[in-house]
Amino acid sequence: MTKLRNSVGERIRAIRKAKGLTQQQLAELSGLDDAYIGSVERGERNFSVDTLEKIIVGLNIPVSYLFYNQHEINEEEKARYDAIDQYTNIIIGLTSTQVTSMKKIVNELNQVFQK
Repeated sequence: MTKLRNSVGERIRAIRKAKGLTQQQLAELSGLDDAYIGSVERGERNFSVDTLEKIIVGLNIPVSYLFYNQHEINEEEKARYDAIDQYTNIIIGLTSTQVTSMKKIVNELNQVFQK
Protein backbone atom coordinates (compact mmCIF):
# COMPACT_ATOMS: atom_id res chain seq x y z
CA MET A 1 0.00 0.00 0.00
CA THR A 2 2.98 2.30 0.34
CA LYS A 3 3.04 2.81 -3.42
CA LEU A 4 -0.49 4.25 -3.43
CA ARG A 5 0.25 6.39 -0.36
CA ASN A 6 3.37 7.78 -2.05
CA SER A 7 1.51 8.43 -5.29
CA VAL A 8 -1.32 10.28 -3.52
CA GLY A 9 1.21 12.28 -1.49
CA GLU A 10 3.05 13.29 -4.66
CA ARG A 11 -0.23 14.35 -6.28
CA ILE A 12 -1.14 16.43 -3.24
CA ARG A 13 2.23 18.18 -3.47
CA ALA A 14 1.88 18.75 -7.24
CA ILE A 15 -1.63 20.17 -6.90
CA ARG A 16 -0.63 22.32 -3.92
CA LYS A 17 2.29 23.76 -5.87
CA ALA A 18 0.16 24.29 -8.99
CA LYS A 19 -2.18 26.33 -6.81
CA GLY A 20 0.77 28.34 -5.49
CA LEU A 21 0.17 27.22 -1.91
CA THR A 22 2.76 26.56 0.76
CA GLN A 23 2.43 23.61 3.10
CA GLN A 24 1.50 26.09 5.83
CA GLN A 25 -1.30 27.57 3.72
CA LEU A 26 -2.68 24.14 2.86
CA ALA A 27 -2.49 23.19 6.53
CA GLU A 28 -4.56 26.24 7.44
CA LEU A 29 -7.11 25.53 4.69
CA SER A 30 -7.45 21.90 5.73
CA GLY A 31 -7.28 22.33 9.49
CA LEU A 32 -4.14 20.22 9.79
CA ASP A 33 -0.57 20.85 10.95
CA ASP A 34 1.96 21.91 8.29
CA ALA A 35 4.44 19.23 9.42
CA TYR A 36 1.67 16.68 8.97
CA ILE A 37 1.00 17.95 5.42
CA GLY A 38 4.71 17.54 4.65
CA SER A 39 4.76 13.97 5.94
CA VAL A 40 1.64 13.13 3.88
CA GLU A 41 3.26 14.57 0.75
CA ARG A 42 6.39 12.49 1.35
CA GLY A 43 4.31 9.33 1.86
CA GLU A 44 5.45 8.96 5.45
CA ARG A 45 1.96 9.02 6.96
CA ASN A 46 -0.66 6.34 6.76
CA PHE A 47 -3.43 8.94 6.73
CA SER A 48 -7.12 8.30 7.21
CA VAL A 49 -9.90 8.89 4.71
CA ASP A 50 -11.09 11.71 6.99
CA THR A 51 -7.68 13.38 6.76
CA LEU A 52 -7.65 12.93 3.00
CA GLU A 53 -11.06 14.57 2.83
CA LYS A 54 -9.75 17.58 4.79
CA ILE A 55 -6.86 17.95 2.35
CA ILE A 56 -9.19 17.63 -0.66
CA VAL A 57 -11.45 20.32 0.80
CA GLY A 58 -8.41 22.50 1.51
CA LEU A 59 -7.22 22.10 -2.08
CA ASN A 60 -10.77 22.60 -3.39
CA ILE A 61 -10.51 19.67 -5.83
CA PRO A 62 -12.52 16.57 -6.70
CA VAL A 63 -11.16 13.38 -5.11
CA SER A 64 -10.56 11.87 -8.56
CA TYR A 65 -7.70 14.35 -9.16
CA LEU A 66 -5.54 12.45 -6.69
CA PHE A 67 -5.65 9.02 -8.24
CA TYR A 68 -3.34 8.54 -11.13
CA ASN A 69 0.13 7.10 -10.82
CA GLN A 70 2.78 9.56 -11.97
CA HIS A 71 5.36 6.77 -12.19
CA GLU A 72 3.34 4.76 -14.70
CA ILE A 73 2.88 7.54 -17.27
CA ASN A 74 5.30 9.00 -19.79
CA GLU A 75 6.60 12.58 -19.79
CA GLU A 76 4.05 13.74 -22.36
CA GLU A 77 1.14 12.47 -20.25
CA LYS A 78 2.68 13.99 -17.11
CA ALA A 79 2.92 17.35 -18.88
CA ARG A 80 -0.77 17.05 -19.75
CA TYR A 81 -1.74 16.30 -16.14
CA ASP A 82 0.39 19.24 -14.92
CA ALA A 83 -1.36 21.53 -17.41
CA ILE A 84 -4.77 20.21 -16.34
CA ASP A 85 -3.86 20.96 -12.70
CA GLN A 86 -2.90 24.53 -13.60
CA TYR A 87 -5.90 25.19 -15.84
CA THR A 88 -8.28 23.70 -13.29
CA ASN A 89 -6.90 26.05 -10.67
CA ILE A 90 -7.44 28.98 -13.02
CA ILE A 91 -11.05 28.21 -13.89
CA ILE A 92 -12.16 27.46 -10.32
CA GLY A 93 -12.28 31.19 -9.61
CA LEU A 94 -13.97 32.23 -12.85
CA THR A 95 -17.60 32.98 -13.56
CA SER A 96 -19.50 30.80 -16.03
CA THR A 97 -19.20 33.58 -18.64
CA GLN A 98 -15.43 33.69 -18.16
CA VAL A 99 -15.21 29.91 -18.39
CA THR A 100 -17.16 30.03 -21.67
CA SER A 101 -14.74 32.65 -23.02
CA MET A 102 -11.76 30.56 -21.95
CA LYS A 103 -13.23 27.48 -23.68
CA LYS A 104 -13.58 29.49 -26.90
CA ILE A 105 -9.94 30.57 -26.69
CA VAL A 106 -8.79 27.00 -26.07
CA ASN A 107 -10.89 25.76 -29.02
CA GLU A 108 -9.35 28.40 -31.27
CA LEU A 109 -5.86 27.38 -30.18
CA ASN A 110 -6.73 23.74 -30.79
CA GLN A 111 -7.79 24.59 -34.35
CA VAL A 112 -4.43 26.32 -34.92
CA PHE A 113 -2.56 23.27 -33.61
CA GLN A 114 -4.55 20.94 -35.87
CA LYS A 115 -3.35 22.72 -39.02
